[in-house]
Amino acid sequence: MRFVAALVLLPLALGACGNTGLRDIRSSAKGPDEFMIQPAKSLQQPDSYTTLPVPTPGQANLTDRNAIAEGVLAFGGTPQSNAEGIPASDVALVQQASRMGVTNNIRQELAETDAAFRKRKARFTQIKIVPTDRYDQAYKRQILDAPREAARWRRAGARTPSAPPAE
Repeated sequence: MRFVAALVLLPLALGACGNTGLRDIRSSAKGPDEFMIQPAKSLQQPDSYTTLPVPTPGQANLTDRNAIAEGVLAFGGTPQSNAEGIPASDVALVQQASRMGVTNNIRQELAETDAAFRKRKARFTQIKIVPTDRYDQAYKRQILDAPREAARWRRAGARTPSAPPAE
C-alpha cells in the first residue's frame, strides 16, 4: 500500500515543481499587473512656453508613447511610412500576401473565435488536483512538432535551409 501511495504522490510532487513560464495565462498575483503599466517619455522643458500646442482633453499627450510608431522604427521603417500607406518597394509583397483576399476585421474575428474555442475547451477543466498548463491543455491538438515536421519535409525532398541540419 505504501508503494502505491508513493507511486501516486511522487509524480504529483514532481509535477508541482514544473516551470510554466509565460504559458500560464492566469495571474496568481494579488497586486497590480506590471505589464499593464505603460511607461511615459521623460518630461522636457520646451524652448518657449508660448509655442506649446493647445491642450486637448482626452487626447494623447506629448509624453505618451506611440506603440505603432515605435514598432515601425524597431523594424527599420520611418515614422512617416506608417501614415503614408504602403511604400512603393512593398507593393508587390502586399499584393502577393493578399492575393486570396483580405478580411478587414481579422483581429476581432480571431479574438472572438479564440475566446469561444478556449471557453468550449475549458468546460470540464475547472477541477484539477495539480496545477496544469491551460494553454497547452486548450491547444494541444494544434501544437506543431518542429523537428518531426522538418523531417517530413526533408523526406518529401523539400529544401529546409533555415532548419537545423539533419543528423
